[in-house]
Amino acid sequence: MKGYVRAVLIVFAAFELVLGGWLTFTPKTFYDHVPTVDWTPPYSDHLFHDFGGASLGLGIVLTAAAIRLDRYLAAVALLAYLAFSLPHMIFHLAHLEEGEPGWSVVLAAVVILMVVLPLTALVGTRKLT
Repeated sequence: MKGYVRAVLIVFAAFELVLGGWLTFTPKTFYDHVPTVDWTPPYSDHLFHDFGGASLGLGIVLTAAAIRLDRYLAAVALLAYLAFSLPHMIFHLAHLEEGEPGWSVVLAAVVILMVVLPLTALVGTRKLT
């Protein structure tokens, strides 16, 4: 279970660091080129820059938890990630009708995994020392 928890932390840390860098430095390209993002306009440069900074911060916390891998820090990092990903999933699952059917299926699968994987890793932190 230790390997699974660390792997989830690493994957989501990398995702947040890449996402955060992209949103911080070139937010309009994210809006213009990532499918489904433009389903809820309008574009806000301020909002995307702020979200980028928050993503970088979350990525740093997830990275620290993956490196240290103690129960408390891993649990806090995963709870912080779930504080974002659970409402994110709920929002997107309630707004799938706005998009294309193919992308709606992909989006639904991705946002569900963004909750299920960290949630199962959170359960796994009980076995960490």
